[in-house]
Amino acid sequence: MLNRITHDGPAGAPPVVIAHGLYGSGRNMGVIARRLSDRGPVVAVDMRNHGASPWFDSHSYPEMADDLAEVIADLDGPVDVVGHSMGGKAAMMLALNHPEAVRRLVVADIAPVPYSHSQLPFIHAMRAVDLSTVTRRSEAEAQLADHGVDRALQSFFTQSLDLGEQRWRLNLDALEQAMPEIMSFPETQAVWEGPVLFLTGGESDYVRPEHREAINARFPHARFARIPGAGHWLHADKPREFEATIRIFLEA
Repeated sequence: MLNRITHDGPAGAPPVVIAHGLYGSGRNMGVIARRLSDRGPVVAVDMRNHGASPWFDSHSYPEMADDLAEVIADLDGPVDVVGHSMGGKAAMMLALNHPEAVRRLVVADIAPVPYSHSQLPFIHAMRAVDLSTVTRRSEAEAQLADHGVDRALQSFFTQSLDLGEQRWRLNLDALEQAMPEIMSFPETQAVWEGPVLFLTGGESDYVRPEHREAINARFPHARFARIPGAGHWLHADKPREFEATIRIFLEA
């Protein structure tokens, strides 16, 4: 069972399950989760090999979908699911492989397609931090900066730093091994007929016009919205707009 951060809310609305992106944790959308909990329960999970969730040697999207399905079964689903980036791909796989588990789906700034860029340099940068010398997050951030990590990502990565144990709360070995799978998307003929919102950042190029064909093939009832001024981390760049857009879609 994945580690869960639960925000209690009034009975009535279906629970919302939030799946974070690569190198993140369930705390990444804490503000969004707390605000959405005024309409019903919200559960933010730590994905496998992240945060306080179990570590595994493998890290595939079918496995991540099964992990989410297990959480939802414990919630007596179906539920609404919000997934960002890697979590968005896992959420899409969940809807395709476990259609009965999902009521509505929000996919934040990702498409069901392979991507050519790699996230491996960030693993190398995190490994290069001498954690034995680190007593504050700012010290780790300074070392990450020395290895070319920009300021916003320094802060993001160190949210997964356990200062007391002097370790990363990320299974860097498994994530490195699985990077080709993480950057890709499984081939499938499955189709999910439910309502899904593809929500993208206006300054991001992760979801492009040429991806529409792949999206519509798997999700024929897809809708699209864009948040001006937001990049790939749209929930951090424009949290109010992100929350408001999700709320409107879930309550439609």
